[in-house]
Amino acid sequence: MNHINKIKIAGKRLYDNFHNDRIRRNILGAIPYWVASLLVGLIAVYYGKAFSWAESLGMSIYLKNKYLLFIIPPISFIIAWWLVKQFAPFAKGSGNAQVMAAIEIAKPNNEEKLTKLLGIRIIIFKILSSLVFIFGGGVLGREGPIIHISSSIFRKVNEWLPDWWPKISKRYMIMTGAAAGLSAAFNTPLGGIVFAMEELTKSHISNFRTSIFSSLIIAGLTTQALAGPFLYLGYPNVAHLSNFIFIPVMIVGIVAGILGATTGYYVLKIIKWKDGFKKTYQSILYIVVGALILATIAYYIDMRVLNSGKDLMTNILFENNKHLPWYLPILRTAGIIICNPMGGAAGIMVNSLSAGSTVGAVIAGWLHASATDTNVLILAGMVAFLTGLSRTPFTCAILVLEMTDRHTLIFHLLVAAMIANMVALIIDKHSFYDRVKERLLHELNKE
Repeated sequence: MNHINKIKIAGKRLYDNFHNDRIRRNILGAIPYWVASLLVGLIAVYYGKAFSWAESLGMSIYLKNKYLLFIIPPISFIIAWWLVKQFAPFAKGSGNAQVMAAIEIAKPNNEEKLTKLLGIRIIIFKILSSLVFIFGGGVLGREGPIIHISSSIFRKVNEWLPDWWPKISKRYMIMTGAAAGLSAAFNTPLGGIVFAMEELTKSHISNFRTSIFSSLIIAGLTTQALAGPFLYLGYPNVAHLSNFIFIPVMIVGIVAGILGATTGYYVLKIIKWKDGFKKTYQSILYIVVGALILATIAYYIDMRVLNSGKDLMTNILFENNKHLPWYLPILRTAGIIICNPMGGAAGIMVNSLSAGSTVGAVIAGWLHASATDTNVLILAGMVAFLTGLSRTPFTCAILVLEMTDRHTLIFHLLVAAMIANMVALIIDKHSFYDRVKERLLHELNKE
């Protein structure tokens, strides 16, 4: 603490030496965003590496000894749930809804509630729970947790500012943290900007555009400095497309959009049902039964039901054999519905993308599409499924666009996103994240 106090005193002296008040406030107002963005980039890289290592380790064990599918997942899923329940109850699930709830209640009289949603405990147990969960083969991703972790980092940096520091809006810090986290996770800076505008806030971006732009740049550069420049999904071949490709794109948009909305609907149904559990053994029983169902599917039908699905997406985009069995979209969707309500830290973004990619591949197979047309339908399915779940069509289209650097597909992806957004209304007028946010706010108020 003495070292921290010395730094604060030295900072105060430096602050007093600035004679131009406007320059002084602008520079000091930007520094917390820069520091937080640097931390986000560092954590995103090393958390990502740990996540990939845990996922690969678990899968390598199952491929050598398939019978362990009936032993390791139940134990891992229970540990992932227990870590969250015991130490950080609001670290459960993806994290997007927690950030949305935190933005809504970011007021001085809600500090206690904010601490439950965003904080050091959230960072620690979000990481630990998700690593244990993915080691067991859980159907989850790291991107939602990174968004939650990043917002927690930005809020803590804001909290650590000394009293003499120019005041910075908690709401803007939390929003920027989420956008920086998404940018660092997928290496998609434009996606982070659109995400901040479309998903997180109704505020005009001009209110904090300098902060968000600089934060995204620093988080992205830090990630690239440590992990190297990368595209999340590589460069799929989309040359020489059919003149009629927009028709199957619309079909994929309808099917994947409805499936995405249906996934969110049934996840919420199970969460609501589980709210009636009065005994701990009931939650444990649900986790064990769910893990054994997942293990049975993997053992007897298809191992590709397990894990985040990122490898599945890259394989079908770059392998010659792109067409998948009709049942795989159902299995991937079932995996999300089983795992997400378990109560551990479980991102839902990348596994939604993977489920959508299987929809595109299956429909492409039915239509006997060429390899390049199939790639377009795979990407359209990814956009449509995530849009059906999140109701953020522009964010989803821009994310997939940046993850593949296929800018010629902008209209194809936007068509899939807009159609998915419209048909998802058949299932629910509100997004999955909005529904979860309302549940979280209710839990906070009840406490």
